[in-house]
Amino acid sequence: MSNIYTGIDLGTNSIKVVVTEKVNDKYYVLASVSSPSRGIKNGFIEDGKAASTSIKKAIREASDMLGIKITKVIACLPPANCKMDIVLGATNVLDYNEITGIDVSNALLDALKGQDFSNDELVTAMPISFTIDDNNVTKDPKGMKGSLLETRVVISTMEKAALYRILEVLKLSGIETVDIAFTSTGDYFAIKNKKYDELVGAIINIGEYSTNVSVFNKGIQIKNSTLPVGSANVDKDLTYVLRVDPEEARKMKENFAVAAADYADNNDKLELSIDSETTKEVSQMGVSKIVEARVREILELAKNEIKNLTNREIRYIIITGGLSEMAGFNHLVEQEFGFVAKKCDISTMGARHNKYSSCYGITKYFDDKLTLRDKQYNMIPEDDIETMLWIDPNITKENMLNRVFGHFFSNN
Repeated sequence: MSNIYTGIDLGTNSIKVVVTEKVNDKYYVLASVSSPSRGIKNGFIEDGKAASTSIKKAIREASDMLGIKITKVIACLPPANCKMDIVLGATNVLDYNEITGIDVSNALLDALKGQDFSNDELVTAMPISFTIDDNNVTKDPKGMKGSLLETRVVISTMEKAALYRILEVLKLSGIETVDIAFTSTGDYFAIKNKKYDELVGAIINIGEYSTNVSVFNKGIQIKNSTLPVGSANVDKDLTYVLRVDPEEARKMKENFAVAAADYADNNDKLELSIDSETTKEVSQMGVSKIVEARVREILELAKNEIKNLTNREIRYIIITGGLSEMAGFNHLVEQEFGFVAKKCDISTMGARHNKYSSCYGITKYFDDKLTLRDKQYNMIPEDDIETMLWIDPNITKENMLNRVFGHFFSNN
């Protein structure tokens, strides 16, 4: 069975779609799309009709790349105002000789029983650890022997109305939401490794109008905060100081400026149209100083927010989001945080841009979730796989949320 997954990230400036395939424990990006979005702000739906039109366009572009129709996705959700709690679950092992994925699912399901989801809806249930017969602690108990399986789980929730609005718009766009997770979860799984799974660290995602700060302990998100400042503030600064329109400011940020003025060339000039009769010449150095001031402020605010979120020693800090791709960005990160921090570096071909970190990582999260429960799921029908345009021949082949989570807790 093929393991092909599609992640979608509803951003303010763009909608990202990433299709991945897992082969021999490696992830290959089959398609990645970044398409302009409307009707969405900070991951929340403001105009359902405009958002649906944007989603359809992004999905159509990804479908055209593969030569098939994409109808199922894992959706990234904004972590603003998310709530987290630790709950306990337990189950008697069905086969007294060996723990299976069914037992894991039963223990996790037991942890959710009795929880009050009257105001908020469940988004993720991340197991911290499993205990077998009161003494053997592990992160993955499958194949081990015992009669009682217990688990400690971090559950995260978000406000129902906002979540249902997102799912409704996806459904109106012809998309079935197979699973959901926060963008911060996707960001972690995009950079996840054995080292980070044993440490306390933080991930900073600089979005269009906000910056999300998340703290992780051994791969589990424990704290989150959203700051009301982002990449759009850089555009506003350029617009105000240089007296240009917002679109011109964005182009300068993306194609001319560098994040650290130390790396700018004072001899590199750009001619700007102030009005129909007036032009003005600006240097890369001058533009970059404006950009640097705001980027430093965002990093400083995020640094202080990490301190507010936890007193634990932070062993790593990863910064992601499209703004982190600017030349000279790592220089500012090192100056603000020291060597404990660096910008995200996705090495997978096809998604080598930090704007894809949440969307790409959420497909890895989904696969990890399936693996723990000893399940498989393919979002692309096998018949369609044969017609995909560029499959590598060397790679072998009613509650809204009940549908989203049903296949993880059913024993079919």
